[in-house]
Amino acid sequence: MNHIGITVYGCEQDEARVFHSVALRFGVIPKITDSTVSEQNAWLAQGNPCISVGHKSEISETVLSALKKYGVKYISTRSIGFNHIDMKAAKRMGIAVGNVNYSPGSVADYTLMLILMAIRNAKTVVTGAERYNYRLDAVRGKELRDMTVGVLGTGRIGTAVIERLWGFGCHVLAHGRAQDSPIPSVPLNELLHQSDILTIHVPLDTGTYHMIGREEMASMKQGAFLINTARGGIVDTEALVCALESGHLGGAALDVIEGEEGLFYFDCMKKPIDNPFLIKLQKMPNVIITPHTAYYTERALRDTVEKTILNCLEFERGRRYG
Repeated sequence: MNHIGITVYGCEQDEARVFHSVALRFGVIPKITDSTVSEQNAWLAQGNPCISVGHKSEISETVLSALKKYGVKYISTRSIGFNHIDMKAAKRMGIAVGNVNYSPGSVADYTLMLILMAIRNAKTVVTGAERYNYRLDAVRGKELRDMTVGVLGTGRIGTAVIERLWGFGCHVLAHGRAQDSPIPSVPLNELLHQSDILTIHVPLDTGTYHMIGREEMASMKQGAFLINTARGGIVDTEALVCALESGHLGGAALDVIEGEEGLFYFDCMKKPIDNPFLIKLQKMPNVIITPHTAYYTERALRDTVEKTILNCLEFERGRRYG
């Protein structure tokens, strides 16, 4: 068997263990570093045309240029989204980029958890109990079976969310392009007007940036909840803060937020938070913030590593025999 090498950047300890295990099965030799890819460590890719990066890495044109200098021809990002990579620069330099599909159950399960926490005022209940305040909240929670949930995006994750929602007996609407969606797509305006809960599952690109802005929030039901486990830039955060402060929206649960880079995945207890919207949102009793962790399961990790290696093998096979 001809072995190929892959340089894996930004690899955490549990990822490294899975990479070594899976790579051995496929005859791949991984060169692993816990450092995120940069101009300074691009040399680690020398001799390995294929590299793997995480979604926490911002891959700019200058980083891509450094990688190209050391012979990189293919980047497999360990994420579904590409928004952390300068795709135009990569194309211009002749560097191919691939992504991975991991278990949609990871994000779908987490989405349902956030929905239930939002409509049952879980933040107020839990924080109160932590302070030994065991009184019931003045606002009673809601039951999902009495609500309409709008699913924005009907890809693998959106579909998995829809399938889980059916078990709660709620009315489900969807807006998306997927041909094999389990339910028909309705116009976006209808989704916004009719939904008590809006949950977002579209990728972030130029067409979806601030897709949910001031006008869209204004057209949502009074007291509606917004759930985002996709990407922060899909929601206009300033408009969201205004809609929550005015009381038009009843609450939000956000696993992602604009400007999360440099904050999420770091211990910020002793450093200033340079994101005024994040600070405002975290102080609101009806807003739940979690640090981009919906994908973070053991199954998703195994899927991600295996797909990363298969991506690189397929690229190498195409180079040799294409």
